[in-house]
Amino acid sequence: MDRISTIGVILGLAAIIGGQALEGGHISSLLQITAFVIVIGGTLGAVMLQSPPLVFFAGMKLLPWVFRPPVADFRGQLDDIVQWGNTARRGGLLALEPIISQHTDEYTRKGLQLLVDGAEPAVLRASLELEIDTFESFHRQAAKVWESAGGYAPTIGIIGAVLGLIHVMENLSDPSKLGGGIAVAFVATIVDVAGLVIYFTVASVVLHGTVL
Repeated sequence: MDRISTIGVILGLAAIIGGQALEGGHISSLLQITAFVIVIGGTLGAVMLQSPPLVFFAGMKLLPWVFRPPVADFRGQLDDIVQWGNTARRGGLLALEPIISQHTDEYTRKGLQLLVDGAEPAVLRASLELEIDTFESFHRQAAKVWESAGGYAPTIGIIGAVLGLIHVMENLSDPSKLGGGIAVAFVATIVDVAGLVIYFTVASVVLHGTVL
C-alpha cells in the first residue's frame, strides 16, 4: 500500500471540504449528482471512443497502481539467477526444466524455456528485450487512457457549466429553480478541475511504474 498516495487523497478531500466549511458553505452543495454524471460520464465516453477496448480496460485495471504500485524484488531476482546458474553448472541446462513450472511469472518462464531449449545468447536476449518493449509499449498506451481523460475533462466540464446556465436561463421566471442550475454549473467546473488532477496523476503514476 502506497501510504503517501492515500494520505494525499485524504488531504486533498479534507482541504476542499474544509475550505467549503470555512467559507460557511454546506458540504451537500458539492454533491451535485448531475454534475458528476455530466463530467465523469462524458469524459469516459470520449475516452472510450478514442481507445480500443483492450487498451481501455487495461487502463482501468491500472488504477490500483496509484495505491498499490508494482514492487520489483531485485534482490530476490538476483538470488534466483545465481541459483539457476549453480543448478545449470551442476546438472546442465536441462536441469533448469523442473524450475520452469515453479514460476508463475510468464516472462521468467519464457526466458527459462528458451534457455533450456538451447537458444543462442543473442536470440535469447533479443526475445526477452522484445518482450519487455512490447509490455512497456502496451502499458504506455493504457496509461494514455488517463492522460486523454485529463485532456477531455476541461471540455466536458465547460459543457456541464453551460448546461447548468441553460437551465438557469430557461427558469428566469421561477426564482426557486435558479439555484439548482447555478449549482450544477459551478460544481461541474469543480468536478472538472478535480478530475483533471486525478487523471493526470494516475497517468503519471502508471507511466512511472511502467518505466520501473
